[in-house]
Amino acid sequence: MDSDLMQERDTSVMSRQTSMPRAVIFLFATACGMSVANIYFAQPLLDQLSNEFNIDHSIIGVVITITQIFYGLGLLLLVPLGDLLNQRRLIIGQMLLSTTALVIVGTASLSVVLFAGMALVGLLAVVTQTLVAFAATIASPTERGRVVGFITSGIVIGILLARTFAGLLTDLGGWRSVYLVSAAVMLVMACLFLKVLPKVEREVKTLPYHQLIKSVFTLFKQEKTLRIRSVLAMLIFADFSILWTPLVLPLSAPPLALSHSAIGAFGLVGVAGALAAAQAGKLADRGYGQRTTGIALALLLISWLFINYLEQSLLALIVGIVLLDLAVQAVHVTNQAMILPLRTEARSRLTAGYMIFYSIGSASGSIASTLMYAHFGWGGVCFLGASISAMAILCWATTKKLTNY
Repeated sequence: MDSDLMQERDTSVMSRQTSMPRAVIFLFATACGMSVANIYFAQPLLDQLSNEFNIDHSIIGVVITITQIFYGLGLLLLVPLGDLLNQRRLIIGQMLLSTTALVIVGTASLSVVLFAGMALVGLLAVVTQTLVAFAATIASPTERGRVVGFITSGIVIGILLARTFAGLLTDLGGWRSVYLVSAAVMLVMACLFLKVLPKVEREVKTLPYHQLIKSVFTLFKQEKTLRIRSVLAMLIFADFSILWTPLVLPLSAPPLALSHSAIGAFGLVGVAGALAAAQAGKLADRGYGQRTTGIALALLLISWLFINYLEQSLLALIVGIVLLDLAVQAVHVTNQAMILPLRTEARSRLTAGYMIFYSIGSASGSIASTLMYAHFGWGGVCFLGASISAMAILCWATTKKLTNY
């Protein structure tokens, strides 16, 4: 397989030995946060989209489904291109296409155009993963975990604040303003990256596209660290969705009956945990990846003890949210810090394979938590979350000796 993979020039290796400026790292994190937020904007807007396009409430949810499905397809079909094409051009090109997709959604007058635009938005949002892989390439080995950790924090913050951003803009200028403003931001980001992204030269050997995609699955066979960390990603992001998907239901119902603005503020609470976990990358750089993972997974399990008291104490819920988001982000950052160095010539494919499991976990958690709430209430949701956390700890404990990190 090595003969089919691309080999980077000595110049690109040398470029990775220099530190990335903080302003550039912040730009990467901001771009990742905005890009991933694009696929979550529609969640608080479903009522308005239903009224605008005369779509029944029982059907309008397909907007979210379409976006997520095409995001998953993008992970498999587009992210691996970072190992085949010029990453700088690929990133800028995807951002420009994302701008176009957002404009299509923001100006749609027919439901079919809306659905097509949402599909493109989901497909192109995977530029976030191309950015993470490229950042890992240009960062020096001693700072790679720290850089990836900070940028990944931007992704989680983008997910958490997407609803707040969409709600505020909708109140000010209607739902279309959400996508048009995001399109303008993406265009600005593309222009900035055109200036700041370094030109990393690579000597490329011809590799047919179908072989490129096939090699994603080959990497799973060859790299046990990738397999283990991908399973952990699936479990922790299932837990993440188990909390955030049904959370609005008990908070908006009696006896709490909180307003949508108050409910949206809990996303800000989650940001605190995500920011705190950015330091996990530094620990991974120092060789403490396994220890960090174990501590984080223990906190993940403990978080559900606090979250379970939602109806009795909002303070307990806040503590639980901070612990859960801290734990999920810490494991996610550590996972990436451990898998990206495995194959320097295949970082985009490693990222694609890993993130496919992330998507599976997120989708499964959303579906399972909704069903659990419908049948067993909030207690059932917390039992499910704690069970998944315990499974993650068991997975880590039984596999930690299989990898040297």
